[in-house]
Amino acid sequence: MIGDQPSRTADRVALRRAAHQLWDSPLVFDDPLALKIIGPEGAAELARSRPAESAPERSLRAFLVARSRYAEDQLAEAVARGVKQYVVLGAGLDTFACRNSFDGLRVFEVDHPVTQAWKRMRFKLGEVSVPSSLTFAPVDFEKETLAHGLDRAGFRADQPAFFSWLGVTPYLARETVLQTLQCIISICSRNGVAFDYVVPRSSLSPSRRRAFDDLANRVAAAGEPFVGFFDSKELVRELGKMGFAQIEGLGSRQINARYFSHRTDGLRVGGAGRLMRARG
Repeated sequence: MIGDQPSRTADRVALRRAAHQLWDSPLVFDDPLALKIIGPEGAAELARSRPAESAPERSLRAFLVARSRYAEDQLAEAVARGVKQYVVLGAGLDTFACRNSFDGLRVFEVDHPVTQAWKRMRFKLGEVSVPSSLTFAPVDFEKETLAHGLDRAGFRADQPAFFSWLGVTPYLARETVLQTLQCIISICSRNGVAFDYVVPRSSLSPSRRRAFDDLANRVAAAGEPFVGFFDSKELVRELGKMGFAQIEGLGSRQINARYFSHRTDGLRVGGAGRLMRARG
């Protein structure tokens, strides 16, 4: 986000998740609230026409819906293990809390106060009800820590939780990303997390570098440039040193095999984005 303005990239991500509901079949990520959260004007525009798309743009939408599906798949596994707390870091316009079908699961949405006020307005415009199981945990990281913000919101640090952290790490310095992951496992050694990250540009093929450069230029123009990149093997080692014991990383090939096989519409990932989950 820029100053006191909500994140422009969060808005674009929400639009692409909504477009998936209308433009792609079968759905990888089924979100009946995706069109409501973008507002009536945005929903009407998507329903009116489908513009010609480039392959990189379609690939980006595929990654955005795959990472949401992946996080919620991992959450379901955590709930099956008995986890009763779910923390959505950098929640943006994520709608899970209002679709939550898990009995007894408390959801904490952590985001900047300005972004959360904007989201509440979107809820109101879309006539989306806010359930009692959702707690907004506004945190200004320039003034307080994640642990302090969660404690203030009523989070139980003595009980395990699952965290999702999507669409955030590329905009943060490497040290900040690692500190946040360390915080998650330090709060409770049984905590788990699913997140996405971006590999270095130098590791991409020439065609994927061009797509990466186009996206990087667009987010930089929006005032939210990419600054954090991770080598996958190095990131696994870092997580292991923190105390995470069960780690899974998915590259483009694995994501496509899991979520996009046997499709006839060409929807598949192929950029610099990667997925990872880890738990103590």
